[in-house]
Amino acid sequence: MSQRLVVGLTGATGACYALRLLRRARELKVETHLIATPAGILNAHHELGLDRSGLEAEADHAYSPNDVGACIASGSFATAAMVVAPCSMKSLAAIAHGLGDNLLTRAADVTLKERRRLILMVRETPLNLAHLRNMVAVTEMGGIVFPPLPAFYHHPQTIDELVAETVERVLELSGITAAQPKAWAGL
Repeated sequence: MSQRLVVGLTGATGACYALRLLRRARELKVETHLIATPAGILNAHHELGLDRSGLEAEADHAYSPNDVGACIASGSFATAAMVVAPCSMKSLAAIAHGLGDNLLTRAADVTLKERRRLILMVRETPLNLAHLRNMVAVTEMGGIVFPPLPAFYHHPQTIDELVAETVERVLELSGITAAQPKAWAGL
């Protein structure tokens, strides 16, 4: 069995992270399971020119957020990790409070209960106290809050290079052993 990765896409800016994650996972032969919220699809259309079918074509499997009976809603469906890229503050709040009101938040809840890696690429600035408390709550439950802040030590020349390096770091953090982020070599 190949490694499996659940990818969520919500209504925060940064749909490029989800697209790059899906494409890089395919290169690494990682099976992907995509859940995109309606607001996530709006952002993918606005930022990338992709509609739902275009985005879902990038994944091995795709699900409606309303399909709470999908395989990824069960702990018996083994995955390496779940990454929400990008993660809106609304989705962060739902995950932090265990709402499980759609497939994305249910899959995140399952990931946490099974003690698997949940990585939330939260996108908002500035942060208010509710955002910070929700990040603490997710962290206390075992999730990883990973704002997609770019690294500059590898001297990126394009936005695509910044996105690619951030995604490579997320894949490594997800337990995808073939990921190859650029390591800091020191001064």
